[in-house]
Amino acid sequence: MQPGRNQESPETENLAARLGHVYWIGGGSGAGKSTVARALADRHGWRLYATDDAMPEHARRTTPEEAPLLHKFLAMDMDERWVNRSPGTMLETFHWYHGEGFGLIVEDLLGMGRETPVVVEGFRLLPHLVKPLLSGPGRAVWLLPTPEFRQDVFAARAAAGAGFTRRTSDPERADRNLAARDHMFTTRLREETARLGLPSVEVGIALTEDELVDRVADVFRS
Repeated sequence: MQPGRNQESPETENLAARLGHVYWIGGGSGAGKSTVARALADRHGWRLYATDDAMPEHARRTTPEEAPLLHKFLAMDMDERWVNRSPGTMLETFHWYHGEGFGLIVEDLLGMGRETPVVVEGFRLLPHLVKPLLSGPGRAVWLLPTPEFRQDVFAARAAAGAGFTRRTSDPERADRNLAARDHMFTTRLREETARLGLPSVEVGIALTEDELVDRVADVFRS
């Protein structure tokens, strides 16, 4: 069995020590995770691991038996994924929200060496999966965007003509579905971090980028 694929394996108790050099930044879409992680990596000379960048490779490294939701998603066309299903269905069937492929993140981190701290970021870092891997407090934080902040981010992306929803037959409906799904996901993260006693930062429109970076840095210093 490859390390990290099964959070109930006997190796789990050793993973926190082996990943003691890792800082984790999770959170909702459009919360600034990538920006903050990049700034902290530049500031401290840390390595940066963006889980979004690893998604295509991780999809190739899974089988339908290991990641059934992922492979069902891959078989859909763009309208099936983003236009024709309700936001609730999108939330409940989205593979990364169920931890599929999370063990591959752990495998990648274990293979990076421990000489230099690593900051890892992405929405795939679900609180209940990350918590057992923490060596102590001040190692993880979740960024929770307000609806207004997320709306501003997505509006800017749409104005720039960016985003995969442009490849659907109804980008406006796809954007609405995606926004509703992401709002529900952020709500779930807010509830889960509170229940597990994990730190989070509310990201609103009044918060500057520098202030957000400093708040995350404060968590990591705690």
